[in-house]
Amino acid sequence: MAEFAGTLLCAKTPHTTLAYTNRIYLHSTDFAAYKGAAPPQGTPADEVLLALTGDSGKELVYSAQANPPGTEIKAGTVGLSGPQRTALGLELSAPMRATPYKPTIDQQLSAVRLSCAPYRKGPLTIDAQQLADHLAKKYTGQVFVVGQKFMCALDPKQLLYLTVDGMEFTQSTGSHLGQLHGGLTKVLPFKGCSNPDFKVEKEPVEARGVQQQSLFTSDFDFAKLGIGGLGNEFDTIFRRAFASRIYPAHIIQQMGISHVRGMLLYGPPGCGKTLIARQIGKVLNAREPKIVNGPEVLDKYVGASEEKIRELFADAEAEQQSEGDRSMLHTIIFDEMACDAICKSRGSVRDGTGVSDSIVNQLLSKIDGVDSLNNILVIGMTNRKDMIDEAILRPGRLELHVEIGLPDEKGRLQILDIKTASMRKAGRLQKDAVDALPELAGRTKNFSGAELEGLVKSAASYALRRCVDVAGDNAIDEASLKVEKRDFDHALDSGEACAAFGAKAASLEPLYRNGIVDFGRSFREVDDALRRLVEQVRTSAKTPLMTVLLEGRAHTGKTALAARTAVTSEFPFVRLLSADSMIGFSESAKCQAIQKVFLDSYKSPLSIIVIDDVERLIEYTPVGPRFSNTVLQTLLVLLKKAPDEENRRLLVIATTSVSNHLEDLQLTDAFNVQLRCPQLEEPSEIEAALRHLVADATQRSSIASAITKPLGIKQLLMVLEMARGDHGVDANDFAACLHQFLGV
Repeated sequence: MAEFAGTLLCAKTPHTTLAYTNRIYLHSTDFAAYKGAAPPQGTPADEVLLALTGDSGKELVYSAQANPPGTEIKAGTVGLSGPQRTALGLELSAPMRATPYKPTIDQQLSAVRLSCAPYRKGPLTIDAQQLADHLAKKYTGQVFVVGQKFMCALDPKQLLYLTVDGMEFTQSTGSHLGQLHGGLTKVLPFKGCSNPDFKVEKEPVEARGVQQQSLFTSDFDFAKLGIGGLGNEFDTIFRRAFASRIYPAHIIQQMGISHVRGMLLYGPPGCGKTLIARQIGKVLNAREPKIVNGPEVLDKYVGASEEKIRELFADAEAEQQSEGDRSMLHTIIFDEMACDAICKSRGSVRDGTGVSDSIVNQLLSKIDGVDSLNNILVIGMTNRKDMIDEAILRPGRLELHVEIGLPDEKGRLQILDIKTASMRKAGRLQKDAVDALPELAGRTKNFSGAELEGLVKSAASYALRRCVDVAGDNAIDEASLKVEKRDFDHALDSGEACAAFGAKAASLEPLYRNGIVDFGRSFREVDDALRRLVEQVRTSAKTPLMTVLLEGRAHTGKTALAARTAVTSEFPFVRLLSADSMIGFSESAKCQAIQKVFLDSYKSPLSIIVIDDVERLIEYTPVGPRFSNTVLQTLLVLLKKAPDEENRRLLVIATTSVSNHLEDLQLTDAFNVQLRCPQLEEPSEIEAALRHLVADATQRSSIASAITKPLGIKQLLMVLEMARGDHGVDANDFAACLHQFLGV
C-alpha cells in the first residue's frame, strides 16, 4: 500500500480550550481521509497520528481529531496552537506535508520528565501528582520529542506551559520520538521556572536514568546572541562550568566532585567579556542573573559594603535550604572585579579602613566558606587579572580562568557577519561589501569585537552621509541607502576604525620617510638577516621570543632600518619604545610604560617592539658613568621573558650607538642576535649610495672622490641636501659642506 500524504494549510485551533490538549484538528472530511489511509496505530477511533513537516524540514508527530461539534475549520487546513506553529516554524496559511504515522514498539516510553511553568502571570500552586495523573489520562497515545513545548489545563485557572526535558524508553532505541502510554509511562513533572510565585507540591520521587532538567534553553544558539569568534572559549566554559550540572545529583556524588562555583573572564577591553557573561544568563534555565558593577559594592557606611555582598547570595542560600539539590542555579556576575579595590590583593590598598580586605573575605566565605553554596555560579570579569587577590582565584572559588582574547581571522569574520546581519536582512548591504567581508576580516588584524562594531558604524556613517542633501532641498532617497565596500575602505584608511592592539605604523613610518638606501653587500647582509629573523618568528613554533640589537656608529640608519623592518613585516602588533615619549617620566612610571607595551604584545599572535636608542631609555651617561638601574633591570627581565601562550611570538629590535658601554651593564648579553649597521667606507659603497641620490654620473664621481673618511648614510644625505642647488648637487659645494660641517 502506497504511503498516503497530503498538503494542509496552517490555521488556528478552532477553539481556545482545544489549544490545551496538544492535539491538532482537521475538517471532518480530511480526518476521514487520513483515518482511512492510516495503518493500525493503536489509537482511539476518533484519533489519527499525523507526521507534519513544514518548510524548515522539521518533522513532529501529533494526534489529530475532527473538529468538535460547534466549532468550524475549513477543509484542507489543520488547526494548530501557538506552540505547535512555533515548533514547526509555520505561519498562518503556510503549507505543510501531512502523513499518517505508525509508531513502533521500541518508541514506547517508560518515563518522561517535564518542566512546567505558569502560562499566565500571578501566583500558582499545583499538585504534581494530580498533574501526572492528568497527563497520563488525557495525553496517552501522543508522540513527543525532547524539547517539545505544549500547553496543559488542569482546570480553567491552572493553565501550564510544559516542556519535555527527558525521556526513557522501555527498550534500547535510537529513536528521538517517544509515545506516551498512560498505564506504562511514568510522568515526572517538576518545577522548572524561575518564577518565585509558582510552586509544585507533592512532587513524585525522581527516577534515576531520566534526563535532568535541561540547563540550557532548548532553542538557544550562541550565534543569535551576537557573540562570535569564541567557539573554543565556550567549549571550555561548558565543559568546566556546566557539564557537571547536567547530570543528576547522585551521579556527581558518586564521582566525588563538586560543581564549579565561579569563573573569571579576563582579557583586553572590548573583546566581549561583559557580553558573554550577560548572554550566558539568557540561555540558562536558571534564576535571573544578578549583575553587579565593581564600584557599586562600595558604601560609605561601616559594614554596608559587606552587607551588599551578603545580599547577593541571600536568595541562593534560602533556596538551597528549602530545595536542597533541586535548587535552581543562581548566577552572580561581577563586572570590573579589579577596579576600585573590589577583590584587589589584600594589603595592597592602604586607605586606613580595611574595607577592601573585608569585601574579599566576605566574598571568599560566601563562595567557599563553612556553609558554602552548591547552587551558585559567580562570573567575574576584568582586564587586570594580576591585581585580583590570589585566594579568589584558587580551586573552589573562581577556579575557571578563561582568557577572552583578540579574535583570529575566522572569529573576526563571524563577528562581522553578526554585526552586519541586520543590514543584510534589510537589503542595506551592497553585494560587493558582502563579498568583501572575508577580505575585511583579514585586514582588521588585532581588532577586538568592539572595534569591529566601530568599523561597521563608521562605514554606515559614510553611507548615510552620501544620501543626505545638506541643503535640505531634496527628500532622503531611502532606496539608495546601502553600505558599500568603499565605505569600509574609507573607515579603515581614514583611521576612524583602528585597533588598540594594532600596528602603529604612523609612529614608525616618519622614521624612514627618506627611504632606505641600498649601498652594497654590507648593508644587504644586515637587511637580509633582519628579514630572516622576521620570517623565523612568523613561522617557527620554536621561536616564541627573538631579541635583536642593531648597533653601530651614529647616523648609520639603524632606527630607519628597524622601523622599516617592523612596518613591512605586517605583524598585527607593532610598537615603538623611545625616550622622547617618556620625557619627564619618573623611573617607576617609565618602567610601567615599558612593561605595558610588553604585556600588550603578549596578547597578539605576532608582535614586534622597536626600542630606539636603548641607552637613552636607561638614561645612560658616560660621565660617571650614570644610568637608571631600575629601568635597566626592567629591560633585562622583559627581554628574556617569552609570551606565556603557546601560539604567540615576539620580536624585539633595539638600536644603540654605544654597544661597548652597554657590555659593561650586561645589556648586550640579553639579546639573542647582534647586528652591526655599517658606515660608508668602500668607494663602491659610496658610488652605490650616490646612484640613488645623484642623477649626473660625472657629479657622482667627483662627489665620491671628495669623501676620504667613513661616514654614515644619514650624514651623506644631510650634506647632499646642504649642497643641493637649483641645478642639482655641485661637487665643489659638496666638498665645502663636507669639510665645514663634518670636518672630513
